[in-house]
Amino acid sequence: MNNSDRVFVHQFAKLIGGLAALTVVLILLALVIYGHEPKETDPNVQAQVAARLAPAGAAYAGNTGRAAMQAAADAAAKAAASQVAYGGTTDGKTIYDNLCTSCHTAGIAGAPKLGNKAMWAPRVAEGLETLIKHATDGYHGPDGNFMPPKGGNPALTDAQVKAAVTWIVDQAK
Repeated sequence: MNNSDRVFVHQFAKLIGGLAALTVVLILLALVIYGHEPKETDPNVQAQVAARLAPAGAAYAGNTGRAAMQAAADAAAKAAASQVAYGGTTDGKTIYDNLCTSCHTAGIAGAPKLGNKAMWAPRVAEGLETLIKHATDGYHGPDGNFMPPKGGNPALTDAQVKAAVTWIVDQAK
């Protein structure tokens, strides 16, 4: 090896040594910085803990208790009323237009078409109460036709189902 090669190897060794030292310093610096960073927390943990620690019930006593119980019952009744389909209307046509029309216009799943007297005659002969029961509870006919309970909308009240069935039967008379 000549003198210029020795100088190159010496300078190259210094460069590699300096880069190795810089790498070690950067790794140690990263470990120090990472150690001071706050740990990630799940934002839902506090809500989950609060839900686990919440009381399962409440005790009411005296007039204050009666008032609180009445307020809770009123709130529950209001919430239940807001869950009634179509604003609680008992207009059969409105209910038909919003729910029943999809099957009873096209005859889906063997549904008798609105106003088709031939299809409705045997059903009407069974009586209005039977038709209301089939509409409320659901029905699987012997010929493969199918009526889901409450037309597939469990938010309907029995009075709404009765109004819709009555309106549909009136159209077949």
